[in-house]
Amino acid sequence: MAADTVEKTGEIRHAGGVYRRSIGAYLRSIAEYPADFWVMAVSGTFWQIMLFAFLSILFANVNAIVGWGYHEMLVLAGFLAVAWSSTQLFWDGIWDVGKMIVEGDMDYRLTRPAPVLVQVASKHVGMQVFGEMTLGLVMLVFGWTGAGIGLAMIPVALLLLVCAAVIQASLLTAANAANFWMKGRMPVLAFALAELQNEAMRFPLTVFPAAVRLVLTFGLPLAFASFIPVQILTGRLDWWWLLAPPLAAAATAAIAAWIFRQGVKAYDSAGH
Repeated sequence: MAADTVEKTGEIRHAGGVYRRSIGAYLRSIAEYPADFWVMAVSGTFWQIMLFAFLSILFANVNAIVGWGYHEMLVLAGFLAVAWSSTQLFWDGIWDVGKMIVEGDMDYRLTRPAPVLVQVASKHVGMQVFGEMTLGLVMLVFGWTGAGIGLAMIPVALLLLVCAAVIQASLLTAANAANFWMKGRMPVLAFALAELQNEAMRFPLTVFPAAVRLVLTFGLPLAFASFIPVQILTGRLDWWWLLAPPLAAAATAAIAAWIFRQGVKAYDSAGH
């Protein structure tokens, strides 16, 4: 038992080292082209600026949306933006699974003495997320202050943000892993997942019918990546709900890792 524990610890440490070096190499490459970085960073702010403006205009004409006020909606939008940006920052390479399968680049990853999933996910960083995260933090802080959430909730918010990022990264991993069987270059399911989150989860889940709420909570657990955490932060849910996001994150990560492993097993190289 002790030997197995030591071996597992060594594997985790090795995977972490591979991830850190891979991400570090990409960040150093970004530093070589600062103009590209700033163009992407600024472009990433446009969507968040439009969302901020949309919410401001909307709440200039209405008092609440299904009981959610302006500042609570900003917390929801900001939380979602920061969590999604974190996923893109630390796990953006997962979008290249389909391309790597078609071009045979996955063969190279399979021959290296490092976890394939870690190699793929740390392949690059989404530079546009720096702008998105900045505006997301602005909305989150502004909404946090206006909603009267105390500073004591910051550690809770950090835990919930980590859980949200893990859930989103896991769902993207599973959606992109579908390309092992679909054999396509474009991650169609991953694009659909991202579109669903960006369009649906920026509003309180209670605006949707019960069937949709069930799917987005227990089918695709996107509710645990934004709606439920924000309800916890704003005092709309009891404290025992704080156990739900970590459990959802652990379960989603385990399922996504299993799907990816099955995809690797089904992979038969680009020439077949």
